[in-house]
Amino acid sequence: MVEHFEKVSLELMAFPELPAGVFINGDCAFNSGEPGDYATVAELLAPLRKEGMPIHLALGNHDQREHFWQAFQSEQTAKRPVADRQASLLKTPRANWFILDSLEKTMSTPGLLGPEQLEWLAKTLDDNPKKPAIVLVHHNPGLSGNMGLKDTQSFLEIIRPRKQVKAYIYGHTHAWRVEEDVSGIHLINLPPVAYVFQEGQPSGWVHMILGKKGMNLELRCLDTTHKNHGQKVDLKWRA
Repeated sequence: MVEHFEKVSLELMAFPELPAGVFINGDCAFNSGEPGDYATVAELLAPLRKEGMPIHLALGNHDQREHFWQAFQSEQTAKRPVADRQASLLKTPRANWFILDSLEKTMSTPGLLGPEQLEWLAKTLDDNPKKPAIVLVHHNPGLSGNMGLKDTQSFLEIIRPRKQVKAYIYGHTHAWRVEEDVSGIHLINLPPVAYVFQEGQPSGWVHMILGKKGMNLELRCLDTTHKNHGQKVDLKWRA
């Protein structure tokens, strides 16, 4: 996993124009979120930070919230909007990014946003109606009993009617996939940087370019001979 992360970092730093930011959408730690995991994460992130790239971390089911906070305590400068969650709103020129925390219990597969975080999400979306909103959650939709987000229905009831929400980006399944919700929200399942669950799935990362009316995605596979390496998907925002 370290080798893969280092390879991705080198690729990012080799861009003629450095990315405006980096998102790691949960499972920063290897297994059970030990303090040593986050020390390793900080070490691996150091080259990107040295280049000045903003980095935004979300939590997944292999993370441990208290250990995460202890490791990055010096960077927790702003008051957390949801007291017991690593949730945040990142405002950028073309979109508002809602980074949510779906960690319910370390080493337990399903995820949960919880009523307090969902209430904050709804209120903050209502307070920011004019700019496209992109929501990042580690867990996948769990409507079909697939061990994803336990409160998927409550989550969808918030984001579907709020037309500024354009995309829901998640990981967890270790499978690259781009679909569309019945409401027109784009569902983007990120590939793993680490390892795949199913043979044939890519390990890698996604380069995103935001436009005024949509987003362009490019899959960057660690194995550049993979059939999907360089695949591009052009997404248009719902009206």
